[in-house]
Amino acid sequence: MAKLYFTYGTMGSSKTAQALMLRFGFIERGQKVLFLKPTLDTRDGDNMIRSRIPGLEAPVKTFSPTDDILELYNFKFLNLDCIIVDEVNFATKEQIEQLKYIAEEFDIPVHTFGLRANFKTELFEGSKRLFEIADTISEIKSPCHCGKKTIVNARYKGKKIIYDGESIIIGGNDQYKSLCYKCWREGNLGK
Repeated sequence: MAKLYFTYGTMGSSKTAQALMLRFGFIERGQKVLFLKPTLDTRDGDNMIRSRIPGLEAPVKTFSPTDDILELYNFKFLNLDCIIVDEVNFATKEQIEQLKYIAEEFDIPVHTFGLRANFKTELFEGSKRLFEIADTISEIKSPCHCGKKTIVNARYKGKKIIYDGESIIIGGNDQYKSLCYKCWREGNLGK
C-alpha cells in the first residue's frame, strides 16, 4: 500500500532541493513522476521549481486552490510511479484529502514538501491536514543564527520583524528569515 508522506521545514532548509533530488532518483531508475506545485507559488514562474542551490530545477505542473486534483489528472491512465508536491502548505484541506485518496486507492506514493506554519506561527491549511492524515511525517532541521533549531519563518522589513499582516506574501530571503521561537519572539534577526 502506497503512503502519503509529508516532509516539512522552515524556509531555506532544503525542502525543494530534496523534492528535486527525489524526482531525479525516480527518473534515473526509469520511473514516471508527476511533479506538482500550487499556483500560489510564483517565485520561479508558472511551470518551474528551483532550489536555492544553483542549477537544481525542474519543470512542474500546477494546480489552483479551486482545482480538484483527482479531476485535473486521470490517475487511472497515467501509470505513475510517484507524485511529488512542493510548497504543499498552499494546498487546501480538500486537496490534501485527494492526495491521500490517490495514495490509497491508486497505490501511488505521494511525497509532499512544505512549510509547517506562516510567519505568525499559525499552521497553513494544507500542512495542518497533513499533520492529521499523512502516513509518514519528517522534519528537515536547520539552525537559527543563535544555534537553536528554527521553527519560525519570520517576515521582516529592514531590521524589524513583522508580526501582523497578510498571511501569504510570496518571497525569499529578502522578506523572510528562519528563526528559533525565542529569537522570533524577541525580534532578534541576528547579524
